[in-house]
Amino acid sequence: MNHISVLTGAGISAESGVKTFRDHDGLWEGHDVMQVASPQGFQNNPELVLDFYNQRRRQLKTVEPNEAHKRLVDLETLYKVDIITQNVDDLHERAGSSNIIHLHGELMKVRSVENENLIYKWTEDLKLGDVNTERHQLRPHVVWFGEAVPMMEKAIEIIQDTDIIIIVGTSMQVYPAAGLIDFAPEQTPIYFIDPNPNVSESNQIKIFAEKASTGVDKVVSKLMA
Repeated sequence: MNHISVLTGAGISAESGVKTFRDHDGLWEGHDVMQVASPQGFQNNPELVLDFYNQRRRQLKTVEPNEAHKRLVDLETLYKVDIITQNVDDLHERAGSSNIIHLHGELMKVRSVENENLIYKWTEDLKLGDVNTERHQLRPHVVWFGEAVPMMEKAIEIIQDTDIIIIVGTSMQVYPAAGLIDFAPEQTPIYFIDPNPNVSESNQIKIFAEKASTGVDKVVSKLMA
């Protein structure tokens, strides 16, 4: 069975109504990124950071997977499929994909501030004073700026063993995720789906310059034909 690796970013969830964190001016919902997405920001103002992610979590619960998420699930009838996402939402899970790696963490999980390996499911607001059984404060299970990307090694292993790559809704310009395709076997076919592609088509890269839902549908139909 051929192996497909799907790399997804904010563009696949935008059609579901998930707000992208970063605005055009570089602010995240009106905040400087280092205020709400860095260890220093959490240390300086934990209430602000927790509230920021509480708002994201509440909003996530109001949206549903879209056709792009659902069509990727259909590929599993013919292929081994791994989803490697930069998104912290749970829309791939809710759509039904079986194998998902979150490079930047998961909004519906929290972890101990003292032990990053103590991770818990969490669907409600997270407040100061919410602790685990070891009495350690909990924080969002999200990779902040300046922190390591713990799932990167696993993602590299997946890409090294892939036959086809599909890229959806990400510019592939933010590292370390952007470097993933460098680990793919030489001349691995790449399907690039984005309304404003920043790469050129070639013998290896086929571009679908459109929104995720229609682009993914075309690629999935092609691969399942």
